[in-house]
Amino acid sequence: QVQLVESGGGLVQAGGSLRLSCAASGSSFKINDMAWYRQAPGKQRELVASISRTGTTNYADFVEGRFTLTRDNAKNAVFLQMNSLKPEDAAVYYCNVDLFIDSDYVEYWGQGTQVTVSS
Repeated sequence: QVQLVESGGGLVQAGGSLRLSCAASGSSFKINDMAWYRQAPGKQRELVASISRTGTTNYADFVEGRFTLTRDNAKNAVFLQMNSLKPEDAAVYYCNVDLFIDSDYVEYWGQGTQVTVSS
């Protein structure tokens, strides 16, 4: 019904940059909030950043101004530009989309994209 396609993960050196992308496609729907979460081995999944339907953003404290979350409503996509990456940023990053289909809100998760940061 709705598919989320994530891309942009990879291996970078500390201080490097990555741009994560997430695009939704499928049947007719209306996107509400979009967000990126991450989960490192042995840790709980945590919110990295979120963006509302109108573009209001919220960042976790650990971002410290290094990341920028944007969305392209025409393409039903969200992007996370990550700069000055640290080894502690290494995790699987998951796109999360809250959208409305027919009569209810539905939450979708991407498959996850691996971010590895070398020391």
